[in-house]
Amino acid sequence: MSPATDPAADRQVIHIHPAAPVKPAFGTPCNGCGVCCLSAPCPVGMLVSRRRSGACSALVWEADDSLYRCGMVRDPLSQLGWRDAPRGWSAWLGRRMRRWIAAGEGCDADVSVERPG
Repeated sequence: MSPATDPAADRQVIHIHPAAPVKPAFGTPCNGCGVCCLSAPCPVGMLVSRRRSGACSALVWEADDSLYRCGMVRDPLSQLGWRDAPRGWSAWLGRRMRRWIAAGEGCDADVSVERPG
């Protein structure tokens, strides 16, 4: 079977925290499952992660809430290593990141997820 016709050629293994919520349907509200960012970084994530494939390095697991969040929305200055930046910059940049990545606009990971077992 050639790679073009092999269904396994389109598969990718991503490691999701066992307590993460199940991926919602495409277009429905985000629930913090992390599938989108674990499978590939968004354009902002590409800049922060310095990669075009694989998991985004800005993705943060929040154990208290059992979900993933974008570190560039939650704490962008920490993600960028800007520890000495003025305090207001974090909130300002976080709002810009939320808009740029369309956080809260709905699930944009048009992929199917199979959990092992």
